[in-house]
Parts: sequence; structure tokens; C-alpha cells
Amino acid sequence: MAFLFIDGFALMSASAAIEPLRAANHLAGRELYQWDYVSRQGGLVTASCGACFDTIPLAKAKRDYDTFFVIAGGNPMTLNDAPLFAELRRLSAHGAKLGGISGGAVVLAKAGVMQNRRFTVHWEHFDDLQANSPDLLMERRLYVIDRDRSTCAGGIAPLDMMHAIIRSSHGDDLARAVSDWFIHTGVREAEDPQRHSESSIQRDIDGMPLSALVQATYELMETHLADPLTLRQLAAITSTSERQLQRRFSQETGGGVMKAYMNLRLQKADELIRRTKLPFLEIALTTGFTNQAHFSKTYRQHFNASPSEQRRSRL
Repeated sequence: MAFLFIDGFALMSASAAIEPLRAANHLAGRELYQWDYVSRQGGLVTASCGACFDTIPLAKAKRDYDTFFVIAGGNPMTLNDAPLFAELRRLSAHGAKLGGISGGAVVLAKAGVMQNRRFTVHWEHFDDLQANSPDLLMERRLYVIDRDRSTCAGGIAPLDMMHAIIRSSHGDDLARAVSDWFIHTGVREAEDPQRHSESSIQRDIDGMPLSALVQATYELMETHLADPLTLRQLAAITSTSERQLQRRFSQETGGGVMKAYMNLRLQKADELIRRTKLPFLEIALTTGFTNQAHFSKTYRQHFNASPSEQRRSRL
């Protein structure tokens, strides 16, 4: 894993991303994560507060990182670094997972590696990037994990994103232990707002809030829309049994786990049909369907209209 710093990055965002990995290694009693600090030129890179990281030059960094996070602050919209963008495209082409923290996702977008991937950026950059690239799949969320892309808003949001990443790879118990280590007992969900002025999405049924288990399962579903998890995987990650998970969903939502999952995928597909001009095949793949025919049939059954009819009605 590597963290690439752009001069002027926020130290808080960097620490909130890196420290959970250190804690995971400590609490697991073994090295689950390794990482390097990288920058374009190497040497000392300065955060907005004046603190510095000693970094490896990008040209001399390893070529086989499995995950590569870009951390940027300031105004990343003004960054024009052709060699950096080319390296990010090379990493993407070789299958590396890419991540953006705070303005880091802006850098990824400018490099051309965020097409057909859901992602978020710090609210300060959101409108400018969306106006510049209206077909990007941007969402106003704390963090978004979509297949091989992990992005978050910066600030302390990396704590919440790393909780989700650790939980997905190593289970709920370790993720909770890491959050407890940092007295971060109120782990937020991906769809929580970045600002007080934004309305949080509150999941409830007829005004009754859902349990922590069902909320956590919904969060997993939302971070795995393009690569849907099985019922067994959902139960394992949330440290419960398939039967118990089904029972809780039935009690609280009136339906099954996988039905709720399908509804989420179709809701996201409908949003993309209405908000973007993406081809229907790309929308199908982004929401976990392996072919357009199956997607169109399932969409029509749910919305009583085909994707093309729905898009025409929005024009």
C-alpha cells in the first residue's frame, strides 16, 4: 500500500487514514498492512499545517502496490501534472486499487481513472468538479467504496472509511477494536452528511429506526453495489448467522436481505439513468448486473418502465 501526498495536504486527513492501519497491525499481533509514503519528487512534503513527511520519489517507488491512496488538500482542481496522471493510469491498468482522500479523488478524476466508478470528494471541491465533468458518478457522502476505488471526504472521514475497509478484510471484531482504540465509538455510515447543513439519510421503516445490525448490513450493501456480496458473506462480515440476519431483516423491513439488496441496486441504477447520460450497459455493470438484458428485465419489473423509457421521461 502507498500514500501519495500532494503538497498542502491536510495532516488530519492523512493521520485518520494511516493510524487505523497501524492500530490494526498492533491489535492483530501481526503485520496485516504495510505502506510507503510517496510524492512526485520525493523528499519532504509539507502539510497545510507545516508538518512534513519524508517520501519516496514516485519514479523510485515499488511498481506492485495493491492499493494506492492519493491525499490532497488546497485546490486540487488547479493541479496539472502529466507524469503523475500517467502513473495513476498505469497503476489502474495494472489492477491496483486506487483511493482518494479529501481532494485526492479530484486528482484521480483529472487523471482519468474514475470513469464508471462511484466516488466522493470534500464538499469544497464537489461542485467545481461536477460542473467540469458532469458525467462522473459523484456522491455527497462521507465515503464511497466501489469495487477497486475507495474515496472519502477527508477530515476525520478516513477513520470511518478505514473501519469499513478493515471490517471487509478482517471482520467486524477487529474493525471495532480499532475504532475503540481511537475512542471512535460513533462510527458513521457511508451515506452520512459531510456538513451540518446537509440532511443525513436516516434509515427507518414507518418512523422506527433500524437496528445496528441491519444498518451495518445496509452499509455493506451500499459499498458493494457493483460486486454484490452473498448472504453468507454479509452474515460473516457482520458476525452473525444467515438465519439471524434474515430474521432481523424480516422483522424490521418486512422483507428478505437479498430483496433489500436488489432494491438498493435498482435505486442506484434509476438515479444514474435520471442524472447521467451513461450507456445502460455501464449502468448495469456499476450496479452489479453482468449483462444489459438481465438488468433491463429486472429494472422494468421493479419500475414498470424500461431504462430507455425512464430516461426519455426525464428529458
